[in-house]
Amino acid sequence: MDINKILAEEFNLRQEQIDNTIALFDDGKTIPFVARYRKEVTGSLDDQILRDIYDRMTYLRNLEKRKEEIISLIDEQGKLTDEIKAAISSVKTLVEAEDIYRPFKPKRKTRASIAREKGLEPLAKFIMEQNKGSDPAKEAEKYISEEVPTAEDALNGASDIIAEDISDDASLRKLLRGYFMKNGILVTKAADEEAESVYENYYDFSEPLSKIANHRILAIDRGEKEGFIKVSVSAPDETPQAMCANRYVKNQGMCASVVEAAADDSYKRLIFPSIEREIRSEFTEKAAEQAIKVFSENLRQLLLQPPIKNTITLGLDPGFRTGCKVAVVDHTGKVLYTDVVHISMGSADALARNKQKLKNIILSQKVNTIAIGNGTASRESEAVVAEILKEIDSKVSYMVVSEAGASVYSASKLAAEEFPDYDVSLRSAVSIARRLQDPLAELVKIEPKAIGVGQYQHDMPKARLNEALGGVVEACVNSVGVDLNTSSHSLLSYVAGINSSIAKNIVSYREENGEFTDRKQLLKVPKLGKKAYEQCAGFLRVRNGKNPLDNTAVHPESYDAAMKLIEECGFSIADIQSGKTEDIKSRADKIGIPAISKKLDIGVPTLRDIVSELQKPGRDLRDELPPPLMRSGDIMEISDLKEGMELMGTVRNVIDFGAFVDIGVHEDGLVHISQICNRYIKHPLEAVKVGEVVKVRVISVDVKKKRIGLTMRLDEKR
Repeated sequence: MDINKILAEEFNLRQEQIDNTIALFDDGKTIPFVARYRKEVTGSLDDQILRDIYDRMTYLRNLEKRKEEIISLIDEQGKLTDEIKAAISSVKTLVEAEDIYRPFKPKRKTRASIAREKGLEPLAKFIMEQNKGSDPAKEAEKYISEEVPTAEDALNGASDIIAEDISDDASLRKLLRGYFMKNGILVTKAADEEAESVYENYYDFSEPLSKIANHRILAIDRGEKEGFIKVSVSAPDETPQAMCANRYVKNQGMCASVVEAAADDSYKRLIFPSIEREIRSEFTEKAAEQAIKVFSENLRQLLLQPPIKNTITLGLDPGFRTGCKVAVVDHTGKVLYTDVVHISMGSADALARNKQKLKNIILSQKVNTIAIGNGTASRESEAVVAEILKEIDSKVSYMVVSEAGASVYSASKLAAEEFPDYDVSLRSAVSIARRLQDPLAELVKIEPKAIGVGQYQHDMPKARLNEALGGVVEACVNSVGVDLNTSSHSLLSYVAGINSSIAKNIVSYREENGEFTDRKQLLKVPKLGKKAYEQCAGFLRVRNGKNPLDNTAVHPESYDAAMKLIEECGFSIADIQSGKTEDIKSRADKIGIPAISKKLDIGVPTLRDIVSELQKPGRDLRDELPPPLMRSGDIMEISDLKEGMELMGTVRNVIDFGAFVDIGVHEDGLVHISQICNRYIKHPLEAVKVGEVVKVRVISVDVKKKRIGLTMRLDEKR
């Protein structure tokens, strides 16, 4: 198998692009580095395509390895033929390879293996010849022995052997699998019709496999796992049994009747149960992959939410009995003040005193923004904050922030190291404040699947989910860039070429030697060699360092070219430092990018990236995104909502069938996929993303069930 050729065909790319990309992977280059700094080599492939290529390459290489193992195992048995070897070499999936290996695979004791031990294989072969005049019962009499008391026993044993041989037919299995994929029906029934559960829609349900939605597969799997429903795959007719019989039955003789019965037994007892498991496993895998894809995209959007810069932020972790934990942090995330206020439970006098206490904290600490966790007592806490903001003159706004993962972080070893003197709840308040200030820097400390922007994440294959979400975090961190002098080791560990150990060494070096003033100092960090430096240097920023290029995404390997470009466009290095290079793009365009590229001996994609960086040194790509929706005082309960109300909201989660939008009433409303836009979309992600501020209209309210229906199709008549 020419893996590179297959990849070029599957991804519709030039062979040169694939060959170069695979060579970079094999040389240990990371995906973020390749995407950003090897555009000339790959033809400017972005990180997502590179990740898809890497995943597919890994699958095909594992397939090749398994095929080699199977060939070796069959050869050890002395049963390898040129035909078998050619068949194994030509398969394109692991399932097909395992189908071919099935007849040679050591089996546990089966009815067929017991029959073979009794010497009944010759009888099975005789029957399979299906000579019209042959009498299988008469032939079976020759095999009567102590172990085989009767001719009927001999026939049954031979039939078991035939059934297993039919079951081991790789091409038949492939045919049947294809039939079920196209025509099969998924059927669910209630395990107990009287039991109440969220799975009642599936107590008597069926849908063609070819049409069933991925999220429905995951719901059914969970319902089955929890014991509320029973699930099966069925065929619309008797075609599968006929396919088995037609392949093996040659005529209408007596032997053929035995073969037909054995084929029917093989299908019902061996083939169908196996194929049913395979199909359900494949559908679950496909649904999980789609869920992981949606989760990944949601996570990407969440991590790239614009930071709230240069503000003093108060984080409020709501609670009833234990009170609301308060943490005030400065613009760098440094904790300035912590306290506890009881504003959600208590006597009127106590509530008034604590409200005043919180008000004093806001004023004395000069708080600009407030982040309120959306957990228990969030609604009550928000009401108090809204009242306070109406009473003070200074401009303060607030936002209800998802607490997902905050408790996981606050109880983690990392949080204990960061805040050894704080209890778990105060750490949570700090995290809530920081995730409003800089979502990316704070959320990387939390296991991605705990952040809560997906569906059925706890049902996903753990290794695959962690791999995919880790890749998203890595891509986000490297696309934004990391401040070398302020970032935590958690954030640094996601930078290309840096692992957790090196990240901790960077922080230790910084603490012992003071702030970095130059990227080259990284080479003095223990375990950070030239190879790691090449990978990470361009993604690490040194603010106010010796070289202003260290505060850009320009890689040190391109510094000479960058300096020549600056000179070519009539600027100096001092102009970069003072931010006077905004029109460098227009000057470069005037001279001509191809001409400069040729003169500096640097590729056009890299040159354009350098120009972009010099235009806005130290820029944060998140600053170009719309800011989050902050609130300043007016809040509502779900009971205040009326059909027809138009409100602004923030998209909190996107799933296969719609999007959940926070409209400031504690319960998120659902915009069904059919209500997102006027045009047809296959998936909500085509039109909406996590963190996006959208205008919606209320179309239904169920106060009892706490369900809110929303539409984004505002141009339609009510």
